[in-house]
Amino acid sequence: MEPVNNFGTSDNGKTAGIISYFTIVGWLIAYFAFHQNNRTSLGSYQLRQTLLFHIAWMVVRWGLSIFLAAVWLSTGFLSLYSLLRLVDLAFFIIWVIGLIGAIQGEKKPIPLLGDTAQTMFSSI
Repeated sequence: MEPVNNFGTSDNGKTAGIISYFTIVGWLIAYFAFHQNNRTSLGSYQLRQTLLFHIAWMVVRWGLSIFLAAVWLSTGFLSLYSLLRLVDLAFFIIWVIGLIGAIQGEKKPIPLLGDTAQTMFSSI
């Protein structure tokens, strides 16, 4: 009898790649539930990209937030908030480009981070 769902079957890493784009928790689920026991070239590629994407987003977002809070407290210059929104928009655009590549099953590097991620996290 065939299983009703296809959870755990091979999909060439596409599922792991797609799930990894949805927060760092999604990355962990993709790695441990879909990739760890069924390593594929596409899954590894997408997981490397999204790991660096999530790390970069957290570092830039938190660092910029702390910096802007300090500047705002010292000067009262509220329009620096628009810089934070611009950074969020840039990361969102990069995220969408990467997610589209994962959905299409392509090994297409995301802007600014994709090639670096492949060398930084080559063990994934």
